[in-house]
This record gives sequence, structure tokens and C-alpha cells, in this order.
Amino acid sequence: MTEYAPLDLPENPKLSHNIIHFARALRKAGLPIGPGRVIDAIRAVEAAGFTEKADFYWTLHACFVNRPEHRAVFGQIFRLYWRDPRFMEHMMAMMLPAVRGVQEERTAQAAEKRAAEALLDGADLDIPEEGPEREEETMIEVDASMTMSTEERLRSLDFEQMSTDEVARAKRMLAKLTLPVKPIPSRRGQASHLGNRLDWRKTLRGAMRQGGELHDLHKLEPKPRWPNLVVICDISGSMSQYSRIILHFLHAVSNAKGAGWAKVHAFTFGTQLTNITRHLRQRDVDAALAAAGAEAQDWEGGTRIGQCLHSFNRDWSRRVMGQGAVVLLITDGLDRDDPGALEKEMERLHLSARRLIWLNPLLRWEGFAPKAQGIRAMLPHVDSFRAGHSIASLEDLAGVISRPDDVGEKARLMALLES
Repeated sequence: MTEYAPLDLPENPKLSHNIIHFARALRKAGLPIGPGRVIDAIRAVEAAGFTEKADFYWTLHACFVNRPEHRAVFGQIFRLYWRDPRFMEHMMAMMLPAVRGVQEERTAQAAEKRAAEALLDGADLDIPEEGPEREEETMIEVDASMTMSTEERLRSLDFEQMSTDEVARAKRMLAKLTLPVKPIPSRRGQASHLGNRLDWRKTLRGAMRQGGELHDLHKLEPKPRWPNLVVICDISGSMSQYSRIILHFLHAVSNAKGAGWAKVHAFTFGTQLTNITRHLRQRDVDAALAAAGAEAQDWEGGTRIGQCLHSFNRDWSRRVMGQGAVVLLITDGLDRDDPGALEKEMERLHLSARRLIWLNPLLRWEGFAPKAQGIRAMLPHVDSFRAGHSIASLEDLAGVISRPDDVGEKARLMALLES
């Protein structure tokens, strides 16, 4: 548990006003907080007392947080608002543009940018002078004609580092994205004048109606068959921000018309496997994801990939993997269970699927190497290993999902494993 420094109460405290402003910041960051909950929080702090900062933190947490995805935002805003004495400088560093190369850039933590955005809404961002004398100002002109547009920047931005507004815009962009798939030729045929197979049954039936004489030769062409899409998404603590945005994308794929998939089956896992397919079929994305979140009880928990894949192979594989299904496995591969059992379940999943594609957000790092035991056990049993941390990575997936020769980063990482 985080150690908190003691809080010094002023002689004339205005704690109620501070709690109200704190609640406004939480609301701007996306938490559904109304006046009633603010009043309850003030009364709860009055009843619980204000002696230990940990007690104060969990009192407000109990009043304002009722969803797992709100914990990170609440924690960052609480740290900036109540604990860090230089929180304004930290927030300015995150919100103002910086010159790269002068000093090492500090990477914003999960939800920290959204917290800064909420607390600095409408604030004056003028940097105060340092020292008694102010140095002569130098005007720097920057030509922004060749810089990326907002939409291009958003495509390459990591889901974990997006602000509240950027997350909303990313979800709107993902709602328009599809996963087109090519049909699979089947042994069954359908009538066609350009077919290369003769339909002897229909031809002979027509001849019998003409006294046994053949007048027309009826032909067949292969009838297209559309595969199923099976998505198995990790919702553990390390994957929570990525999985929420990717589930918005999967909702759009599930409800897209003319995408080509026969059926879209979706599963989430952390410490247990949950089938959320029926929830994603709802037309309203907010209602669908709220129902999926209520169904899955292990959001932001631990990760047991091997055990959850065993549950899928045992209970669901025969039901949803028929007709040459394509499987999307979305996880970072960080598992502490037995790597031998994980490798066995991955091998069985690979044999049951027409194609097994692994999306891993850790591939956003240029120096990524398969050092974790879970990744080393899973990697040999996938057809393609690709990144899944941004809109651009999902757009790349849409372009190659029907290409059987695509392996992504698997070849390079397998060479590292063998060396």
C-alpha cells in the first residue's frame, strides 16, 4: 500500500470546498459524479475523520469510484490534487510542448495525462519567472506546415497515453474501422453459368422433363463460405486500458454490415474466462460494454493465461471454432503459471484455428525481446505476431488479416529465441 505523508490542516480549513473542486476534476476526467455523491463524500469525510491520509483516500474512493476502470484516474488526480506539493509543475510539464533532446522526457503514467487535463481545465499556463533577473526573451518561430495532423498523430498515439478527449475521438475512429475478410472456397456448389463443374442432378432432371434429351448443361461454382472470428481478450491490470478501447473496436466489428464474418465470438479473461458475445450484439456501444463489464468479474485483476485457455479449449472450442475460424488473441503474455501447461494449451488452440493472430501491446517498444516465460511459450504456436497498442496497429491488422503469408514480427522474434 502507498505510504502517505501526514496532512497539515490550516487554521481556517475549507475542506468542503476542496472536496467539491476535487469532484469537479474527477467529473471532467470522465467519472460520473453528481451533486448527490459530492454531498455524500463530504458527510463521509466528516463521519470518518481527517487524521490519516490513507483513511481520507479510501473514504473518497468509496464515494466516487464504482467501476474498475475509474481507479487509475482517481488515483492520479488524488495524487496531484492532495498529495504532490508541486503538482502544478508536473501538470504543466505534461500539457505544454517541450523541446526534445535537451533533457530526458518524463513519460506520463497511466491516466496521468487525463488527470492533468482535468485539473488544468481553463487554467493559465504561463510559466513563472525563475531568479531575480529575467533573461532576454528569444522569439522562436516554428514552421508547422510539415507536422502531422491531429488525426495522424492520434493514429500513432499509444492507447495508454491518451487523454480523455483523445480516447473519445479514438473510439469514434475505431467505430468506423472494419476487419474485411475473404471468403473460403467450399466443396459445396451454387448454380452459375460460368462454373467449371457440371450439376448432373439438375441436368438429368431437366432431361427427364424433355423426354430424356439433354438440352441444357447446368453448371456449378464453389459456394463461398465465411469464417468465424473468435476474439480472446486479456482484461488484467496491465492490459485494462488497451482492452477497453479494443472492445469498442470489436463492438463495431460485431455489428458491421457486410464485413464478411459468419459470426463474431468474444471472450475476456484475467483469472477466469468470460463469454461476452451476446453483450456485444447490442447496438448501443455503451450499453454493450457496461453489460460486458458487469459480466466479467476479473477486470484489472491477475493473469492466468494457461488456465483460461484450458477453459476455452475444453468448453468452447468445439462450439465456436468450426468452419475455419480466425482467432485474435489479445494479451501481453505476462503469465506466472506453468509455462509448460501454457504451451500445451496454445498448441491445441493453434491446431483448432485456421489462423491464430496474437496482438501484443508490448511490441510498441523498439527493443522488445521475448524474455518472459509466457511469451517464449506462446510465440511458436501463433501464425502472426503483431502490435495492438494504437489505431494504426489495428488498421494494419485490417489490411493483413486475410493474408495467410503474414507473420508480423514472429520471424524476427523467433530468430532471437533460437540465438
